Amino acid sequence: MMKQHMSKKIILAVLGTAAAAIALYFFWNFPISKNGGIPEMAGERGIKAVVYKSPTCGCCGRYVSYLEKNGFKTETVITKDMNSIKKKYKIPGNMESCHTVVIGNYFIEGHIPIAAVDKILEEKPKIGGIALPGMPSGAPGMPGRKLESFKIYSLLDGTPSEFMVIN
Repeated sequence: MMKQHMSKKIILAVLGTAAAAIALYFFWNFPISKNGGIPEMAGERGIKAVVYKSPTCGCCGRYVSYLEKNGFKTETVITKDMNSIKKKYKIPGNMESCHTVVIGNYFIEGHIPIAAVDKILEEKPKIGGIALPGMPSGAPGMPGRKLESFKIYSLLDGTPSEFMVIN
């Protein structure tokens, strides 16, 4: 009788621990939204992000998924002429990456973390957009681990200046 009672206590403890672990998993992996605590789902922001990419780029698709996971509605435009996109938005060669995202009046050049995207959308600076040059390891959509801080630049008529650093 005593063993059965102890077995029930152990089972209840294990179930309680599992339930707590599951709750913590959802708490940490799904950000709480501004709409009363319901987890944020793709498209909740209602902000459209148009992603211009070449047909051969794989990491761009992973960045699209990253944007969707962070609540953006995405439209992907596949083009063989990325140079015309870079020229249109006055993105100099030393600031280029593999894809260009347009959100509202801003361009987002490269694998930029959502913190920088949020900053530009919240602060609404008088710039053309932001850029994270190249394809740094560990950036959103890029494989590998982060090897250094991400230095993100703002661009106004093709002239870069530091926008923010993400450690």
